Amino acid sequence: MLAIVNSCAVFGMQGYALAVEVNVGAGIPAFDIVGLPDAAVRESRERVRAALLNSGYDFPVRRITVNLAPADVKKEGSLLDLPIAIGILAATGQLTCSQLLAKSAVIGELSLEGAVRAIPGVLPMADHLARQGRIDSLFLPAENAEEAALTPHIQVYGIQHLRELVEILCGQPCPPPTYTDVAALLQAAGQRLGPDMSEVKGQEGAKRALEIAAAGGHNILLIGPPGSGKTMLARRLPGIMPPLTPAESLNITKIYSIAGLLPRGQSLITERPFRAPHHGASAASIIGGGANPKPGEVSLAEEGVLFMDEMPEFSRDVLEALRQPLEDHIITVARVQARVQYPANFQLVAAMNPCPCGYYGDSLKECTCTPYARQRYLQRLSGPLLDRIDLHMEVPRVKYEELSTRAAKVRPATSSATMRERVTAARERQQQRFAGQGINVNARMGRKELEQCCALDEAAAALLGDAFRHLRMSARAHDRILKVARTIADLEGQARVEAEHIAEALQYRCLDRGAE
Repeated sequence: MLAIVNSCAVFGMQGYALAVEVNVGAGIPAFDIVGLPDAAVRESRERVRAALLNSGYDFPVRRITVNLAPADVKKEGSLLDLPIAIGILAATGQLTCSQLLAKSAVIGELSLEGAVRAIPGVLPMADHLARQGRIDSLFLPAENAEEAALTPHIQVYGIQHLRELVEILCGQPCPPPTYTDVAALLQAAGQRLGPDMSEVKGQEGAKRALEIAAAGGHNILLIGPPGSGKTMLARRLPGIMPPLTPAESLNITKIYSIAGLLPRGQSLITERPFRAPHHGASAASIIGGGANPKPGEVSLAEEGVLFMDEMPEFSRDVLEALRQPLEDHIITVARVQARVQYPANFQLVAAMNPCPCGYYGDSLKECTCTPYARQRYLQRLSGPLLDRIDLHMEVPRVKYEELSTRAAKVRPATSSATMRERVTAARERQQQRFAGQGINVNARMGRKELEQCCALDEAAAALLGDAFRHLRMSARAHDRILKVARTIADLEGQARVEAEHIAEALQYRCLDRGAE
């Protein structure tokens, strides 16, 4: 007999429908799986056999052939255990094929005792099935039910054990479908800001630069000696960025679901990601890759922050590979069989010392590096890469007077909540300005938008022109300064970019000034 069970799998960011075709016929007893299965799929033969027997069902001593259609796409993972087991039961008459099975999709891994275990990539699969419109119900592991229920227009049922699903398909009443309220989850998360910016003593200039970066979506490079607070500042950037929208939250959750990094017991990513890879990370881990390409750090930082501490210590391959996603906000991983695109809409926060020993220009410790060593250290960051970083900010040593409790009482530090209010107001002005243009922050402006939104008066144009010639800037650096100036104007609620905004934006290009 032949039985067909609908299922689904993931390639890249997209789910695709699968048909698990099970034929049980006469012949020498065997259990074959065809349709380009990988090792994990082929191993499902043993898991399915043990799960059926331990759940009280008969395993046929006949020739079993399982075809995974479409047969020209490689199948990976253990998510097909459950549909294969249901197909065998249906093909041997132990499960009467019902109309419910024909309009349902089944995914899940089986333990040897028949329990249904969680799998990665559930959200994009559920989203694909909902968009396809042929499937009414999705049966999947109970641990994944709330995640899959983020997708509307499909009924999601969490299953704990193989027997539970068989009973439902045989006519037992279905449990209530799982429902997840995205808006409620985001509203609850909106009250959590994480580490507070008021905990950072001093560094008012760096805080101002981070506020501008958050308001306009700009990349920033922090340069200072060890212990000056660069990492502490970077970790507080997500807390001053606007709360996630439902669309942003769902997109981030898809990426984490595919990567298998969705926290246990959490169905939705409700806070902006903060990713901080070690400087020994490979290019594939940063950009993404693998036989079946998985998202890398640039995609896991979607709508959040990618923090690269000690940036010159990263390999040259990693640093140069960042240039394309920083410009296009998307990463393409090419393989022989297919090309996969992942989003890379992140903010880069990089940190570095001013020299190999870390104390060049420090007020208390003397630098021990030679001029040649300092030059070689700075040259690890190429000109094209630095051009893609909008703000270069010096973070000097914090003075004792700024660290003391007395100073904090005299001049209380600004909290993350206050900064977030200003940043959110500036983002709203940008969204109104760019409505319908596919742009949401100033950092994403192209040449056309720059000409429309950053028209300069005579004084501002003269100031920028002098700086451009004197500092020997590239055209890309010129545009970055205009974008930062536009963000500064938005923070102040001004419609035009004035000379004072250009002047402040120029102050955040310390590496350009150092190239005089």
